[in-house]
Amino acid sequence: MNTQYLAFVGTYTSGASEGVYVCRFDAATGALDLLGAASGVDNPSFLDVAPSGRYLYVVCERVGAQSTGLVKAYAIDAASGRLTYLNEQPSRGEGPCHVRIDRSGAYALLANYRSGSTAMLPIQPDGTLGATSGFVQHQGRSVDPARQTEPHAHSVTLDPANRFVFAADLGLDKLLVYRLDLDAGTLTPHVYPWLRTPPGAGPRHAAFHPNGQFVYLINEMGSSVSVLHYHAAPGALSEVETVPTLPADFEGTSTCADIHVHPSGRFVYGSNRGHDSIAMFAVDQATGRLTSLGHEPTRGQTPRNFALDPTGTWLLAANQDSNTIVTFRIDPSSGRLDAAGRVLDLPSPVCIELLPVAP
Repeated sequence: MNTQYLAFVGTYTSGASEGVYVCRFDAATGALDLLGAASGVDNPSFLDVAPSGRYLYVVCERVGAQSTGLVKAYAIDAASGRLTYLNEQPSRGEGPCHVRIDRSGAYALLANYRSGSTAMLPIQPDGTLGATSGFVQHQGRSVDPARQTEPHAHSVTLDPANRFVFAADLGLDKLLVYRLDLDAGTLTPHVYPWLRTPPGAGPRHAAFHPNGQFVYLINEMGSSVSVLHYHAAPGALSEVETVPTLPADFEGTSTCADIHVHPSGRFVYGSNRGHDSIAMFAVDQATGRLTSLGHEPTRGQTPRNFALDPTGTWLLAANQDSNTIVTFRIDPSSGRLDAAGRVLDLPSPVCIELLPVAP
């Protein structure tokens, strides 16, 4: 298996950050080394690599007078990691916070957090972005008077068959389900239009199990993971259980951020901001249910996004408020994490995406 990767790191540029950073990651040793950065991009908080590996797409969380967001396209030089700007398009909403490329590489799907909407933009053969072709404005509210008085779309996740888009909306306590029409470039509410989470949970990110039967939804406000059963033929979801991500005796303030399933399907990991840890779980392969394996401190503050390398050997944790990316080795038997002693200083890291490249 290839052990060489480019690591693209999204950041917030309100401080010392230059923009999107490019690193080289060696999965044989766990080494993460900085190569350079693409500047001139405001708050590139989330990014995704096209299935071809040739292009990178980045959302820009612009604020203030320029609150309408952007999504930018870059060409990737796999040999050097250099990013070449191609073009940009409006996200058709405020505060875009998540982007995913569909499995055919034909469309970019966006979640606009501040205005609570999901958008779909076509990708041209040269990697550039076209204007929005599909758009859904979320409607409603939930129980929290401070954070859930209106919709706040937080992520978009595609099913393994590329038929549906699942949009987690923190403000509605719903995982919304849209049919993905690649011919028309549109999103249509599914006949099973949503799954509702526990009141006040604030769903944020979702991840599919490799077997395609289970979905793990991390809840930002409730500090929990909802285990969902996915019925692929009808495209329907049902809740199996919801489990906490924090120790029972924790009394501080903490919110969840990211979630990933180990490539083996045996383990699930979620990040706690405040407790500043990765919650570790073992997966029951028959039911999808989770058993806590404990919590590993991220050796930094506010772990936002994190990445698992495709070999299942390493976890890279982006500590937003301590300006570090910390590397952990994953025990293949137990699933537990062990700090590898490798720390990369990088300003305000909030997202990590890996791309395999030739050594």
